[in-house]
Parts: sequence; structure tokens; C-alpha cells
Amino acid sequence: MDRARALDLALLLPTLPVFLPTIGVLALAARVAQGGPVWFFQERVGRGGRPFRVYKIRTMTTESDPDDRRVTPLGGWLRQRGLDELPQLLNVLSGDMRLVGPRPLTPSDFARLAAAHPRFAERAQVRPGLTGLAQACQAQGLEQTATLEAGYAAHRSVGLDLRILARTAWMNLVGKRRGRWDPAAWETRLA
Repeated sequence: MDRARALDLALLLPTLPVFLPTIGVLALAARVAQGGPVWFFQERVGRGGRPFRVYKIRTMTTESDPDDRRVTPLGGWLRQRGLDELPQLLNVLSGDMRLVGPRPLTPSDFARLAAAHPRFAERAQVRPGLTGLAQACQAQGLEQTATLEAGYAAHRSVGLDLRILARTAWMNLVGKRRGRWDPAAWETRLA
């Protein structure tokens, strides 16, 4: 087992008694407020380009035409707080994702963005994560996101992961804009 996986399990396993019941309560609330289905599954691109299925609590209406779907009131509340993504902890537990890494993309988005900016494909060198350097910096645009994620892939370490996790927690406390890191400073540091 590599150090990154050991870190994920060391941080995740002790918190499961809190997170699993929380996911259950949120799923029940979604069932009552929105009806079924409660879960949203979608294929995403993992390490090495390998597809995997990501888990979320459904936040959209269920019309057959995707253009007609809208965020539900509960779904909006869940999204604002990132609670719809808590089931992705199961993806971390299974090893498809990490706590820290580039956010996972759909295969079509990954292909489109990698074609537009070749450095973007470097993100597939690492497992995707619940949070990442681009999120901690609130990266703007494809070029900045690609640069930060490629830099993370090349320089990842347990220490960097812990810093990103701490910054993400801080951002959740003080707000994303106030708590974010300066992306230009990280671009220079990881160049």
C-alpha cells in the first residue's frame, strides 16, 4: 500500500461512524423531499484513464430530456455545502478516488479538455480526488487549472495533500474567495 492510500484510509476510517449515518440521513431527506431515485451515478475518468462510477446524492429533477432538468430546492442546498458529494467517500474507500487529487471528469469532458490543452491530460497520472490544488486555489480557466493539476501530479506528496486538506477545510469555514490560495504563487512554486 502506498503512502497516499495509507493517508486516505488513516483519515477516512475513523470518520466513517460520522459520515455513514450523515449520508443515510441526507439520502432519507432526498427521498422524502424529491422522491426517487436518491442516488446519482455517473462514469468518470480515473487514474490512467480508467473509467469508474462516481456516487452522489441526486440534486436534479428527473425529466427524460436533460435540457429540462433543474436543481431541486434540497439539491441546491446540498450543492452549496458540498453534501451531495459525501457518497464519494465510498469511492475513496474503494480506491477509485483519493481525498486529494484533480476532480474527476466525465470521459467526454476529459477528452475535450485534453484536446484543447494537452497538459490537461497529465491529471490522469494520479487518482482523482474529493478536493485538489485547483479547488484550493479556485483556479480560473482551463490553462490555470491544467497547470495546477499537472504541477500537483508531478510534485504530489503526503505533506502537500495535508496542506490541501487543511486549506479546503479553512475555505469551508471562511468562504471560498477569502480562504483560497493565490494560484499564481502555486503555478510558480510547481513549475
